Amino acid sequence: MKGKYRAVIAFALLLILLPLTLVFTVGYWLPWFAGIWLPQGTRIALEQRPRLSRHAVILPDLRYLAGDCELAKVKNATLTHPSRWRLDVDALTLNPACFSTLPAENENPAAPRTLAEWQSMLPMSWVTIKKLTLTPWAQYAGALEASLTPQAQRLRFSGEQIETEAQLQGQTLRITKLNLKVADTQAPVTLAGDFTLPLVPDGLPTQGHTVARLTLPFAPGEAQAELAWQDNRGQLLISAAGDPDPLLDLPWTLTSQTFMLSDGRWRWPYQGFPLSGRVALKAENWRAGLERAQISGRVNVVTEGAAGKGNAVMTFGPGRLSMTQSDMPLRINGEAKQDAMVFYAMLPAQLSGPLLAPQLRFQPGALLRSRGRVIDSLNIDEIRWPLAGVKLTPQGVDGRLQAILRAHEQTMGEMTLHMDGRAENFLPDAGLWRWRYWGDGSFIPMQARWKVAGRGEWRDSAIELTELATGFDKLQYGAMSMSQPRLRLTSPVRWERDAIAPDFRGALQLDADKTTFSGGSVLPPSTLVFSVKGRDPTAFQFKGDLRAQAIGPVRVNGRWDGERLRGQAWWPAQPLAVFQPLIPADWKMALRDGQFYAQVAFSAAAEQGFEAGGHGVVKNGSAWTTDNKINDVDFVLPFRYSNAVWQLGTRGPVRLRIGEIESQVTARNISASLQGNYPWSEAQPLLLSNVSVEMLGGQISLQQLRMPQHDAALLRLHNLSASEFITATNVKQVALSGAVNGALPLWLENPQWIIKDGWLTNPGPLTLRLDKEMADAMAKDNVAAGAAINWLRYMEVSRSWTRLTLDNLGQLTMSAELQGTSRIDGKSNTVRLNYHHQENLFTLWRSLRFGDNLQTWLEQHAQLPGAPCKSGNAVCEEEK
Repeated sequence: MKGKYRAVIAFALLLILLPLTLVFTVGYWLPWFAGIWLPQGTRIALEQRPRLSRHAVILPDLRYLAGDCELAKVKNATLTHPSRWRLDVDALTLNPACFSTLPAENENPAAPRTLAEWQSMLPMSWVTIKKLTLTPWAQYAGALEASLTPQAQRLRFSGEQIETEAQLQGQTLRITKLNLKVADTQAPVTLAGDFTLPLVPDGLPTQGHTVARLTLPFAPGEAQAELAWQDNRGQLLISAAGDPDPLLDLPWTLTSQTFMLSDGRWRWPYQGFPLSGRVALKAENWRAGLERAQISGRVNVVTEGAAGKGNAVMTFGPGRLSMTQSDMPLRINGEAKQDAMVFYAMLPAQLSGPLLAPQLRFQPGALLRSRGRVIDSLNIDEIRWPLAGVKLTPQGVDGRLQAILRAHEQTMGEMTLHMDGRAENFLPDAGLWRWRYWGDGSFIPMQARWKVAGRGEWRDSAIELTELATGFDKLQYGAMSMSQPRLRLTSPVRWERDAIAPDFRGALQLDADKTTFSGGSVLPPSTLVFSVKGRDPTAFQFKGDLRAQAIGPVRVNGRWDGERLRGQAWWPAQPLAVFQPLIPADWKMALRDGQFYAQVAFSAAAEQGFEAGGHGVVKNGSAWTTDNKINDVDFVLPFRYSNAVWQLGTRGPVRLRIGEIESQVTARNISASLQGNYPWSEAQPLLLSNVSVEMLGGQISLQQLRMPQHDAALLRLHNLSASEFITATNVKQVALSGAVNGALPLWLENPQWIIKDGWLTNPGPLTLRLDKEMADAMAKDNVAAGAAINWLRYMEVSRSWTRLTLDNLGQLTMSAELQGTSRIDGKSNTVRLNYHHQENLFTLWRSLRFGDNLQTWLEQHAQLPGAPCKSGNAVCEEEK
């Protein structure tokens, strides 16, 4: 009996211990058992021992390997059985790249083959995967929920980029919802449809129909894709809303060995650049998978522009696309036309590398060319991009990059530019691209030839211009001619394109030889040095200064915001004599004393043009000419410039004050004010006012002159000394003393008159005396006139009235009435004299000699031996 009891107890212990042994040894027997159905060359590996709880079996880690490649990895799988089996997985990662390592004949005869056999093996279960990830497309990770029975399988997937709901019942697959988020700013692509799967799930569904709706980020906006097939034939149509003609029409056929797209058509009539073409594709041995399929095809693009139609063709294959090593030859030949531009391509290339990280290398002879017009006036004669040896990868461009540009513009000139450099895995803001550039051309508006050369690089997010040398043979515009200007870098121009901390900075220098003006002015060799600092080339500040030997520095600063240039310029106080080179030599003027300073604010933009405003000041100025000395000049010029109009006198009028002008007639205390616009108009006139000058012992004044002129400006003469006028004009035959008043109506915009109906009179007695020799000669030659001449030998004029008119040809007409007493030989006689005279005043003025210039010349040029030179002395300047 004891033996029986022992057998029963041993059997009971075996029933108890066997499940425990199976659970704790699952790491040993499960991989072997699953291998019965798994493809050959694959296996399951467990790194951690499974755990058994009261209601669940927990697998902390499970890996599915194809050779040494990890095809799938499971983290924290929990198996329970509340009412049916339930599998909860924290994470499942799949790597499709491992499919390429599976052997060609990997089917196990013991494994299920038909779809029904697989479905019949499914237990009543729920499956939840919190995070399902496909390694090449990690951005599409999400949660998977499945409800499985042998009769029907329901699936739901939810992620940030994709959502789907589907049901498989027998061979019928129904997708009720599929939303794919392509871009953050666009509505997701939606798809729904029904499919019939084959009995053996080793190929495409035998028939199906699906419709997808998508929103494009550009015209036409909304589109619909429809895919339908039956057995081995089908068609894909993509159409825009409201457009009866499809954007894409791809009929295809499928056999046991070949997948073929034949006579496919596509078109894109949007964005003002209509495109169309055809497509063909052939994939042989497709059932062996992507790795072993031979693919070939052809795509062409038809373009149309102002230059006509163009056709470019891309042929590819036969070759192989692989997840590990693709080998696909391709070639692009033909031309494309957009507006007035034509592009020519001859691009042989080879596609290699993994399909998820492909590499495209251009073969010898690869060349891209273009010609045409970018804008109406700019003609591109030719652009050449040699691309042989250049390699394209997901990391960027690698190899030698070159470009040659030849272009001309009818009014600006022609140019030739070369660029040659090398890229190392370059993409915008990633990798490295070093280059050098050079070129030459003409600049017609300034009758100049130019050359440029330099170097630079684009390293990651930083673009740096390390060398720049730009030179012109001259710059000539209107009255100005600048000799040999040169622009160069004094510090590299660097643009850091970092999104968080962008930075743009550099320094440049413009040097020029003498600048001459047609009037004879000369600006000495000049240098403009300036630096820039900001966020990027569309937002930076600048500062610098301009010097021309002793002239300057003129300090400049401002900013550029991508649309408008704003700035300020300060001209610090300088001796007026430093501007002597700007005075034409034929003026024979020497700047002596005084100071000048100025300040200007300016702004420039495409629509606005150039605008400026500020003021210039001359204090205590002094200048000498051969005939005059101008002393104590104070001049204040507030101005504003906009739309080619000068507004003179903004917050106050332009003010001119001159202490003294020493000449044949000395003028003192000269003042004038100017305010208004130049060029003037009816709505914006120019006003000259408060003109006053003390000369000839009296005063000349002008209250107001308005331009455009409607009324005469009245020039008033008050108490002018007749004797000083006679002395100044160096008339020796006549002596006249006393004061003269008058008013001269002045016209500057009159088709006939300069002075119309002016008058002169004497407020007090005038004394007239003729030279004795002249009077005797006149009386001797004309006896009849002798008595009248004798009356005028000495005459006291009590009243005079003179009317005068001057036309714009210089013809002076003067009528005078004099009344007075003649005194000669102790006798007094009352005299009334009517006098009429006509003469061309311009001719008379040119014939008069206003004094002797010898004293003025000596004062300016004489220099005692051993005495130090004075500033402005012409002899000293010549000796220097």
